[in-house]
Amino acid sequence: MAALRLAHRGDWRHAPENSLAALLAAVRLPGVDGVEFDVRAAADGLPVLAHDADLRRLYGDARPVGALPAGELAELGVCALDQALAALPAGAFLDIELKEEIAPAVVPLLSAARGPEGRAAVVSSFLPAALEGVARLAPAWPRWLISVALDATVVRIARELGCRGIAAQWPALTPAAVGLARRAGLELAAWTVRRRPTRIRLERYGLAAVVVEGAALAD
Repeated sequence: MAALRLAHRGDWRHAPENSLAALLAAVRLPGVDGVEFDVRAAADGLPVLAHDADLRRLYGDARPVGALPAGELAELGVCALDQALAALPAGAFLDIELKEEIAPAVVPLLSAARGPEGRAAVVSSFLPAALEGVARLAPAWPRWLISVALDATVVRIARELGCRGIAAQWPALTPAAVGLARRAGLELAAWTVRRRPTRIRLERYGLAAVVVEGAALAD
Protein backbone atom coordinates (compact mmCIF):
# COMPACT_ATOMS: atom_id res chain seq x y z
CA MET A 1 0.00 0.00 0.00
CA ALA A 2 1.34 3.43 -0.96
CA ALA A 3 2.26 5.89 1.77
CA LEU A 4 -0.40 8.43 2.61
CA ARG A 5 0.55 11.93 1.49
CA LEU A 6 -0.49 14.33 4.24
CA ALA A 7 -0.33 18.11 3.84
CA HIS A 8 1.58 19.69 6.73
CA ARG A 9 -0.81 22.18 8.37
CA GLY A 10 -2.76 22.13 5.10
CA ASP A 11 -1.64 23.84 1.91
CA TRP A 12 -0.55 27.15 3.40
CA ARG A 13 0.96 28.55 0.21
CA HIS A 14 -2.24 30.55 -0.30
CA ALA A 15 -3.84 30.60 3.16
CA PRO A 16 -2.52 30.68 6.74
CA GLU A 17 -1.27 27.35 8.10
CA ASN A 18 -3.82 25.34 10.08
CA SER A 19 -6.62 27.55 8.74
CA LEU A 20 -9.75 25.95 7.35
CA ALA A 21 -8.94 27.43 3.93
CA ALA A 22 -5.49 25.80 3.97
CA LEU A 23 -6.89 22.42 4.99
CA LEU A 24 -9.58 22.43 2.32
CA ALA A 25 -7.12 23.60 -0.34
CA ALA A 26 -4.85 20.67 0.53
CA VAL A 27 -7.46 17.94 0.24
CA ARG A 28 -8.43 19.23 -3.20
CA LEU A 29 -4.91 18.66 -4.55
CA PRO A 30 -4.36 15.57 -6.72
CA GLY A 31 -2.42 12.91 -4.87
CA VAL A 32 -2.98 14.37 -1.40
CA ASP A 33 -4.69 11.88 0.91
CA GLY A 34 -5.27 14.08 3.92
CA VAL A 35 -3.90 16.68 6.27
CA GLU A 36 -1.80 17.06 9.40
CA PHE A 37 -2.72 19.81 11.82
CA ASP A 38 -1.93 20.98 15.35
CA VAL A 39 -4.38 21.30 18.22
CA ARG A 40 -4.24 23.37 21.41
CA ALA A 41 -6.85 24.43 23.96
CA ALA A 42 -8.45 27.86 23.97
CA ALA A 43 -9.12 29.64 27.28
CA ASP A 44 -12.57 28.05 27.51
CA GLY A 45 -11.11 24.57 26.96
CA LEU A 46 -12.32 24.18 23.38
CA PRO A 47 -9.76 22.64 20.99
CA VAL A 48 -8.49 24.95 18.25
CA LEU A 49 -5.97 24.55 15.44
CA ALA A 50 -2.70 26.25 16.30
CA HIS A 51 0.92 25.21 16.17
CA ASP A 52 2.54 28.01 18.17
CA ALA A 53 1.81 28.69 21.83
CA ASP A 54 1.05 32.33 20.98
CA LEU A 55 -0.45 34.26 18.08
CA ARG A 56 2.54 36.43 17.25
CA ARG A 57 3.94 34.71 14.14
CA LEU A 58 0.70 34.26 12.22
CA TYR A 59 -1.53 37.02 13.55
CA GLY A 60 0.81 39.66 14.96
CA ASP A 61 -0.73 39.25 18.41
CA ALA A 62 1.55 38.45 21.36
CA ARG A 63 -1.17 36.83 23.47
CA PRO A 64 -1.03 33.07 24.11
CA VAL A 65 -3.57 30.90 22.32
CA GLY A 66 -4.71 29.66 25.72
CA ALA A 67 -5.50 33.19 26.91
CA LEU A 68 -8.43 33.72 24.50
CA PRO A 69 -11.72 31.84 24.23
CA ALA A 70 -12.43 30.01 20.98
CA GLY A 71 -14.89 32.68 19.82
CA GLU A 72 -12.27 35.44 19.99
CA LEU A 73 -9.71 33.21 18.32
CA ALA A 74 -12.19 32.56 15.51
CA GLU A 75 -12.46 36.31 14.90
CA LEU A 76 -8.69 36.33 14.31
CA GLY A 77 -8.93 33.39 11.91
CA VAL A 78 -8.05 30.48 14.23
CA CYS A 79 -10.13 27.43 13.30
CA ALA A 80 -11.92 25.39 15.95
CA LEU A 81 -11.40 21.62 15.82
CA ASP A 82 -15.11 20.87 15.51
CA GLN A 83 -15.35 23.25 12.55
CA ALA A 84 -12.44 21.53 10.80
CA LEU A 85 -13.84 18.07 11.43
CA ALA A 86 -17.23 19.06 10.05
CA ALA A 87 -15.79 20.67 6.92
CA LEU A 88 -13.16 18.12 5.90
CA PRO A 89 -14.32 15.26 3.64
CA ALA A 90 -15.01 11.98 5.40
CA GLY A 91 -12.44 10.26 3.19
CA ALA A 92 -9.61 12.65 4.03
CA PHE A 93 -7.08 11.11 6.41
CA LEU A 94 -6.41 13.22 9.50
CA ASP A 95 -3.18 13.37 11.49
CA ILE A 96 -4.20 15.29 14.59
CA GLU A 97 -1.13 16.46 16.49
CA LEU A 98 -1.79 17.33 20.11
CA LYS A 99 0.47 20.12 21.34
CA GLU A 100 -0.95 19.75 24.85
CA GLU A 101 -2.60 17.05 26.95
CA ILE A 102 -6.19 17.80 25.95
CA ALA A 103 -7.58 14.34 25.22
CA PRO A 104 -10.85 14.87 27.17
CA ALA A 105 -11.73 17.78 24.89
CA VAL A 106 -10.55 16.17 21.63
CA VAL A 107 -11.78 12.58 21.90
CA PRO A 108 -15.54 13.31 21.94
CA LEU A 109 -15.24 15.59 18.90
CA LEU A 110 -13.20 13.13 16.90
CA SER A 111 -15.51 10.27 17.91
CA ALA A 112 -18.53 12.23 16.69
CA ALA A 113 -16.84 12.96 13.36
CA ARG A 114 -14.99 9.71 12.68
CA GLY A 115 -16.74 7.11 14.81
CA PRO A 116 -15.62 5.42 18.01
CA GLU A 117 -12.76 3.71 16.18
CA GLY A 118 -11.28 6.98 14.89
CA ARG A 119 -11.84 6.10 11.23
CA ALA A 120 -9.20 7.41 8.77
CA ALA A 121 -7.41 9.29 11.53
CA VAL A 122 -4.44 9.10 13.86
CA VAL A 123 -3.61 11.10 16.96
CA SER A 124 0.06 12.06 17.19
CA SER A 125 2.17 13.94 19.70
CA PHE A 126 5.67 14.56 20.99
CA LEU A 127 4.16 14.34 24.47
CA PRO A 128 3.78 10.88 26.05
CA ALA A 129 1.20 12.30 28.46
CA ALA A 130 -1.00 13.43 25.57
CA LEU A 131 -0.85 9.98 23.97
CA GLU A 132 -1.56 8.31 27.31
CA GLY A 133 -4.59 10.56 27.74
CA VAL A 134 -6.00 9.44 24.40
CA ALA A 135 -5.29 5.78 25.21
CA ARG A 136 -7.29 6.00 28.44
CA LEU A 137 -10.36 7.39 26.67
CA ALA A 138 -10.08 5.64 23.30
CA PRO A 139 -7.72 2.66 23.65
CA ALA A 140 -8.41 1.37 20.14
CA TRP A 141 -7.42 4.56 18.36
CA PRO A 142 -4.18 4.58 16.42
CA ARG A 143 -1.50 6.80 17.92
CA TRP A 144 1.92 7.91 16.66
CA LEU A 145 4.76 9.08 18.85
CA ILE A 146 6.41 12.05 17.13
CA SER A 147 10.17 12.23 17.40
CA VAL A 148 13.16 13.97 15.86
CA ALA A 149 15.22 10.80 16.23
CA LEU A 150 14.52 7.17 15.38
CA ASP A 151 16.57 4.92 17.63
CA ALA A 152 16.18 2.16 20.18
CA THR A 153 15.04 4.58 22.90
CA VAL A 154 12.30 6.07 20.73
CA VAL A 155 11.15 2.61 19.67
CA ARG A 156 11.03 1.48 23.29
CA ILE A 157 8.97 4.50 24.36
CA ALA A 158 6.54 4.03 21.47
CA ARG A 159 6.01 0.39 22.39
CA GLU A 160 5.57 1.19 26.09
CA LEU A 161 2.91 3.74 25.16
CA GLY A 162 1.12 1.20 23.00
CA CYS A 163 1.51 3.34 19.90
CA ARG A 164 0.83 1.97 16.46
CA GLY A 165 3.78 3.82 15.04
CA ILE A 166 6.36 6.58 15.09
CA ALA A 167 6.35 9.80 13.09
CA ALA A 168 10.04 10.67 12.78
CA GLN A 169 11.77 13.67 11.25
CA TRP A 170 12.64 12.40 7.81
CA PRO A 171 16.48 12.53 7.98
CA ALA A 172 16.31 9.98 10.81
CA LEU A 173 14.84 7.34 8.49
CA THR A 174 17.97 5.43 7.57
CA PRO A 175 17.74 1.78 6.50
CA ALA A 176 19.02 0.68 9.91
CA ALA A 177 16.53 2.84 11.80
CA VAL A 178 13.64 1.73 9.62
CA GLY A 179 14.61 -1.89 10.23
CA LEU A 180 14.68 -1.29 13.98
CA ALA A 181 11.11 0.02 13.96
CA ARG A 182 9.91 -2.72 11.63
CA ARG A 183 11.26 -5.46 13.90
CA ALA A 184 9.36 -3.85 16.77
CA GLY A 185 6.13 -4.06 14.76
CA LEU A 186 5.75 -0.31 14.43
CA GLU A 187 4.58 1.58 11.37
CA LEU A 188 6.47 4.69 10.33
CA ALA A 189 5.63 8.16 9.10
CA ALA A 190 8.09 10.86 8.02
CA TRP A 191 7.93 14.63 8.53
CA THR A 192 8.29 17.30 7.12
CA VAL A 193 9.30 16.75 3.50
CA ARG A 194 9.61 19.79 1.25
CA ARG A 195 11.12 18.33 -1.93
CA ARG A 196 9.35 15.92 -4.27
CA PRO A 197 12.47 13.73 -4.87
CA THR A 198 12.87 13.29 -1.12
CA ARG A 199 9.24 12.26 -0.80
CA ILE A 200 9.58 9.72 -3.58
CA ARG A 201 12.74 8.25 -2.05
CA LEU A 202 11.17 7.92 1.38
CA GLU A 203 8.04 6.29 -0.03
CA ARG A 204 10.23 3.35 -1.12
CA TYR A 205 10.61 2.44 2.57
CA GLY A 206 6.96 1.41 2.63
CA LEU A 207 5.96 4.11 5.09
CA ALA A 208 2.47 4.57 6.44
CA ALA A 209 2.57 8.30 5.63
CA VAL A 210 4.77 11.16 4.51
CA VAL A 211 3.92 14.62 5.84
CA VAL A 212 4.70 17.12 3.11
CA GLU A 213 4.51 20.80 2.24
CA GLY A 214 5.33 23.13 -0.64
CA ALA A 215 6.74 21.46 -3.75
CA ALA A 216 6.44 17.98 -2.21
CA LEU A 217 2.64 18.22 -2.31
CA ALA A 218 2.60 17.75 -6.07
CA ASP A 219 2.60 14.48 -8.02
